[in-house]
Order: sequence, then C-alpha cells, then structure tokens
Amino acid sequence: QVQLVESGGGLVQAGGSLRLSCVASGRTFSTYSMAWFRQPPGKEREFVAAVSRSGAVTKHADSVKGRFTISRDNAKNTVYLQMNSLRPEDTAVYYCAADQAGTIATERFKYEYWGQGTQVTVSS
Repeated sequence: QVQLVESGGGLVQAGGSLRLSCVASGRTFSTYSMAWFRQPPGKEREFVAAVSRSGAVTKHADSVKGRFTISRDNAKNTVYLQMNSLRPEDTAVYYCAADQAGTIATERFKYEYWGQGTQVTVSS
C-alpha cells in the first residue's frame, strides 16, 4: 500500500507557473506508475498526465500538452507536475494517483491509490 500527499497548489495569475509535488510513502514507489488528475469546479475528474515506473515514458492530455510536464524522482519517492502558461480553465483540485500494475492509463479506475488533492486557482 502507498500513501500520497500532494503540495504546491495555490493562486496564480494567468500566464504564470506552478510546480506540484506528490510524495509517496513506502519503499516500493518505483513499482507504481503515477498520474495527475484534476477536478474543475462542478465537473468530473479528468486525466492530466501519467509517467511510467522508470520515468522514461510519459503521457499528457491534449489540453495541457506543451504547457505541463510530468516527471518523477524515484530516489525521493516524488512525482512532479510542472505547469506553465496557466489559464483560468486550469483551475481545479489536482490529485496524484498510483497504479500498481504499472500502466500509464488515462482512466481513473486503473489507479488504486489517491492523494487528498491540492487546489490550483488561476485568475484572469
């Protein structure tokens, strides 16, 4: 089992940047693929980005390609989401998730473990 704790959210102006971090407990972090999802106000939770166990393979939603980058540091049990050129429509609660099967899926149900979320608000 793994516990996930996100941080790095906040209020930023449009065009600004934030870096989210998600720290995982336990010694088996490198055996999980990791992902970021987000849930805008009043909407369903949606896929943002995923990274393979080694970090060599990544996947990003079309809505964030070229602006957001997912990465991981297995030595620090941490996955990151670098968010640049933020837009008001990026406002959401951002969640970190872990998949023991090691897929880099876009579907929520593939991920067994979730963090509590961190709020990102982008003002226009």
